[in-house]
Amino acid sequence: MTRYIAAIDQGTTSSRCIVFDHGGTIVAVDQQEHRQIFPKPGWVEHDAQEIWTNVQSVVQGALAKLKITAADLAAVGITNQRETTVVWDKTTGLPVHNAIVWQDTRTDRLVRDLAETAGQDRFRDLCGLPLATYFAGPKIRWLLDNVPGLRGRAEAGEVLFGTMDSWLIWNLTGRHVTDVTNASRTMLMNLETLDWDASLLAAIGVPRAMLPEIRSSSEVYGKATGDLAGVAVASALGDQQAALFGQTCFAPGEGKNTYGTGSFLLVNTGHKPVHSKNGLLTTVAYKIGNQPAVYALEGSIAVTGSLVQWVRDNLGLISSAAEIETLARTVEDNGGCYFVPAFSGLFAPYWQSDARGIIAGLTGYITKGHIARAALEATAWQTREVVDAMTADSGVSLTTLKVDGGMTANGLLMQFQADVLGVPVVRPVVPETTCLGAAYAAGLAVGYWPDIEGLRANWKKSAEWTPQMPAAERNRQGRKWKKAVQRTMAWLDADDDG
Repeated sequence: MTRYIAAIDQGTTSSRCIVFDHGGTIVAVDQQEHRQIFPKPGWVEHDAQEIWTNVQSVVQGALAKLKITAADLAAVGITNQRETTVVWDKTTGLPVHNAIVWQDTRTDRLVRDLAETAGQDRFRDLCGLPLATYFAGPKIRWLLDNVPGLRGRAEAGEVLFGTMDSWLIWNLTGRHVTDVTNASRTMLMNLETLDWDASLLAAIGVPRAMLPEIRSSSEVYGKATGDLAGVAVASALGDQQAALFGQTCFAPGEGKNTYGTGSFLLVNTGHKPVHSKNGLLTTVAYKIGNQPAVYALEGSIAVTGSLVQWVRDNLGLISSAAEIETLARTVEDNGGCYFVPAFSGLFAPYWQSDARGIIAGLTGYITKGHIARAALEATAWQTREVVDAMTADSGVSLTTLKVDGGMTANGLLMQFQADVLGVPVVRPVVPETTCLGAAYAAGLAVGYWPDIEGLRANWKKSAEWTPQMPAAERNRQGRKWKKAVQRTMAWLDADDDG
């Protein structure tokens, strides 16, 4: 009898395979990091072949740890770093260029050109997104313009585009598909029709022949080969939508924040897309089989967990990510120091791709402990700005924030998050909700779980932080944060390259 569901999480810094039982409990995990490639300032790439090799390795590792085989799996689901763009040869299966990562800013000039006449919201009514370097469509265009002969091959259908879900599904099954959540991050899909939009393709300059078929988030795309031979590949969800699903935010108004490389706050808005007036993204939350799509408002923050990595790798202030909390606790506060990590520009709610990072308020008093604390606090302040935008768009004030992701292990950060929001912050028993969401969606597709109501019963609270900061202090620090943010803007000049 089949007992388990596996989820492959292809993330920005690593790939994981997690195996879950019927209660949604983790029973095996394997994980492997991949290289971060920085060819130029502002450019970020991954080797898609390296990632595929690592995915095969972590699948083998997770099955071996549990001492099971593919025959013990009911299905496998996929969740992935969104917007990261790979183009590969249809015949050989080899990438034509390194994958361009969602953080990459090389398309800044192209984005400015596209926005020149009609502004940053030129395509927002159709795709729900502002013009920004974040999204996949301009990244495809950059490859077509800069890899010799690629446009002709794309128009002839000789090369294929995909976000990382498509790349993995292709390698697992030979099928060229994506799901609605990932397609909604390209700037090329119409939010209403859930299909590629001819006017968007023409404006951005992407041939339809290279694009995958758009499918639901929970259905069988095909049977896997290799280590997972015969297992149904039965879900695909962009990582943040997968976390929303894993947190069982199935009703309008329910939301979560995931703290990973970046941080992403999503709120379910039901079966109709809600267009933001306050710098948020309108995106597809999920689509289960033939049921209507569910939409979400999203606030995307580019740099949160990756700032801790930067403090570790670039500054050398800590030797492991966990040490940042210990270092930050050596001081009582930030000493007046604020760190705005606009390494890839500012995302929500500002969408300023010409911004760059800044540490403000430096004095001779500041120590490495203050810088570590300011780096952690940056995540909480960026989240606060997104929550404020959500409240402005929806008219509903947040009462509790559900949280997940690796940074939720940092108690100092979670307490400060509750302090600056003024509401409780709650973490579930299973914090790996991204993988859990992919597993849930795959399980629903093959009948392993009968319906979403059964999934709600699996959600349990493991920790809660309540606000302790006085409102006056919260407001004072918030003013300082906003002053620091203003100083990051318009850093790039017209003749700068990224």
